[in-house]
Amino acid sequence: MDEWVIWVILALVLGVAEIFTLTASLGMLGVAALLTAAAAAIGLPVPLQLLVFALSSTAGLFVVRPLAVRHIRQPQLRRFGVEALLGKPAYVVSEVTGRDGRIRIGGEEWSARAYDETLVIPTGATVDVIEIEGATALVYPRE
Repeated sequence: MDEWVIWVILALVLGVAEIFTLTASLGMLGVAALLTAAAAAIGLPVPLQLLVFALSSTAGLFVVRPLAVRHIRQPQLRRFGVEALLGKPAYVVSEVTGRDGRIRIGGEEWSARAYDETLVIPTGATVDVIEIEGATALVYPRE
């Protein structure tokens, strides 16, 4: 069996393993194996093939992988709209029960219901917004 075929098989095995791990490390090693397969196909001897594999895998792991990981781990996008209200503190304007009530969230007045339907939250209490259903905030009192 030709040497380049062995390198291609190694590259395929590393590529399949990368699919299951998603670390980008095995993918870089697979690319290095493909580059080495090309070197073997043009007739380089085995010691030079190993040198090509070592250099290209080192370059991939220490140069390309950190760039790829930085690109993948982008900061969480900011929430907006009603999603931005989840977890925010609010103040009870009108007594909140399991059926109705009014709260003030960041200067806006919202209809509200108690997240736990058995609770009665008095006027002036501070609550946390747990969920938004349509135009109604489901709230739970702060302790």
